Amino acid sequence: MKPNTAFALRGNLVDSASPTQLRCREDHFLVCEDGRVAGVFPRLPDRYAHLPVEDWSGRLIIPGLTDLHTHAPQYAFRGLGMDLELLDWLEARTFPEEAGYADLDYARRAYGLFVQELQAGAATRACVFATVHRESTLLLMELLEKSGLVTRVGKVNMDRNCPDSLREPSAQTSLAATRRWLEACAGFRNTRPILTPRFIPSCSDELLAGLAAVQRETGLPVQSHLSENPSEVEWVRQLCPDAAGYGEAYLRRGLLGGENCPTVMAHCVYSDAAERRLLKEQGVWVAHCPQSNTNLSSGAAPVRAFLEEGVRVGLGSDVAGGHTLSILRAIADAVQVSKLRWRLVEGGARPLTLPEAFWLATAGGGAFFGQVGRFEPGWAFDAVVLEDSAYPHPQPLSSLERLERLCYLCSDDRRAVVRKFVEGRPAAGSAPRNP
Repeated sequence: MKPNTAFALRGNLVDSASPTQLRCREDHFLVCEDGRVAGVFPRLPDRYAHLPVEDWSGRLIIPGLTDLHTHAPQYAFRGLGMDLELLDWLEARTFPEEAGYADLDYARRAYGLFVQELQAGAATRACVFATVHRESTLLLMELLEKSGLVTRVGKVNMDRNCPDSLREPSAQTSLAATRRWLEACAGFRNTRPILTPRFIPSCSDELLAGLAAVQRETGLPVQSHLSENPSEVEWVRQLCPDAAGYGEAYLRRGLLGGENCPTVMAHCVYSDAAERRLLKEQGVWVAHCPQSNTNLSSGAAPVRAFLEEGVRVGLGSDVAGGHTLSILRAIADAVQVSKLRWRLVEGGARPLTLPEAFWLATAGGGAFFGQVGRFEPGWAFDAVVLEDSAYPHPQPLSSLERLERLCYLCSDDRRAVVRKFVEGRPAAGSAPRNP
């Protein structure tokens, strides 16, 4: 059935008035026209009186969340190896699992589980790592295309410092496979490619230079990892003596933002003041992944500094470094990790507030995709209806209190999400449930 191009939702609307302030509009109408927000009204204006209305009175309606960094092939082993640090975890868990995606039958089963959960959650948009395998990456993109979610998916590039089962034979082989992949996925509408060098240790200078050339030719965005772990940072220092730091190493190789090169760098836990200035100057988005940074003993990222210095920031699940795809949960994790940084690392750096963490999950990360993450006229109509009756309370709560409890108590979005729209289209599998 073709979705209505114009309709309205009724409920308790919660979104960001600013990066530091939430707003709640109780029992309001959110109007969609042609995939964009037409307006928010306490009563439907006469010009919209004819529209079909989904009545979610009493439920929370929030903007769709954005997962700026996740790994689809790692979903199958989430929750395993969480007592390891990053580099050991990659060798023991990640690389052996990702090698299995050369088998398309296995990839179909495993990616099917990932897409099913992503569909059911509160995220409407995501930046996703696949593996080095061109065929299974295309399979993942096909599944995501059918889901109706808006995603960027990357075929990973690696030609050094990784197991033989994943190492591409040469930089030229990797680049040729990337070009064939880009040709094959040209027809997708909702799921588009993003160039994905895994990180500098696994990519030769020749490969990085070749990817930079592809980026200049195509204008495609880039995603990778930056300054996640002390051992990784030191490794890059040894591999790239021409650069003053990890971020500059990407810059010198043409893969760190700037004009016509939208870039997401995950983690940035050890980005010092000089690297943060570089991230701001290059317009890079930082994907803050608090759960993963805790599980893999990476540390607590300087998110307060990012915000105060004008660096773009969003949230990422980083499955399977993070053990859940829930960006609702990532909101709570971001607040908690910022408290540890404030207490243990930077006494003067105020912890994040809930409104700030919610901004990161919505408009902060959503900005990578354009005008996404707020209920403002002209912005993308990404909306999620939440039900919190599974978490009863003996007293009446405000909508903002209910939202805060969901962020902390709901580790499985499927218990809370009852309806989801992406650019005005119901996400696949999203049907009204007891409206």
